Amino acid sequence: MLDPRSEIYPSIEYRPIQPSDLEVLEKIHLSLFPIRYEREFFLNVVNGHGIISWGAVDTSRSDEGRDELIGFVTTRMIAAKDSEIEDLFRYNYSHKDLTLLYILTLGVVDSYRNLGIASSLVREVIKHAASVSNCRGVYLHVISYNQPAINFYKKMLFKLARRLPMFYYIRGQHYDSYLFVYYVNGGRTPCSPLSHLHCGHLPPYGTFGVASRECIIREIVTSFVVDFRAFLKMLVNKFWSKEEKSIPRWSRCKESTTLLASQNNNKRIISGEDTRCHV
Repeated sequence: MLDPRSEIYPSIEYRPIQPSDLEVLEKIHLSLFPIRYEREFFLNVVNGHGIISWGAVDTSRSDEGRDELIGFVTTRMIAAKDSEIEDLFRYNYSHKDLTLLYILTLGVVDSYRNLGIASSLVREVIKHAASVSNCRGVYLHVISYNQPAINFYKKMLFKLARRLPMFYYIRGQHYDSYLFVYYVNGGRTPCSPLSHLHCGHLPPYGTFGVASRECIIREIVTSFVVDFRAFLKMLVNKFWSKEEKSIPRWSRCKESTTLLASQNNNKRIISGEDTRCHV
């Protein structure tokens, strides 16, 4: 492994994760994350079953570990209509098969932190999304209190699309989520008041045109509907379940830009001892 005191920077290369990475990939997840992943997840990653992934390796190592994973990112291509941001793409009715690339997990081992590896992995994701003609963006969720992750994605030029209330359920408590998007292939940033308010860039009302004001009104209505539906789902969940249920989901932590993901787009239920690292 890299000696953090060394002034010699390693030579990092990026490649798809492959079956030979299975053991190391499991080991890294076990060391980084408080939640144990199912074997099926790792098998899907290394065999490319529904998951697109990239690994980082240190080719400057002189031992047999020069092709050993020291970082990774996993993603899944999903239909835009199945995402929380479907409404952002309704302006283009001519394309019914629009897709988005969703970031599932991202991690870098401790001794290789602060070398730009996470940023390079995310750039690989963006480059792949741009190469898919019907893909309109890369998106992900960040828990509202994870300021390092929020700062990271802003630095990577992701746009804040909206805030999802009570999106995460962690150890008996609800947390909001910020949804970030990086648009590609003609995707565009919506005229969302949330994207301006949370970034502190809301212009004076008089600077908007009529069309912009109408677009903002539509976005406000959409945000209200999303919030109201989330509130109703919370009430239903409380009504039908008197006991808390802890359901482990795919997640990552310790990296300031870590993500939590699951196949359920409406809620994220997290279990684990250290919830500070979840986003």
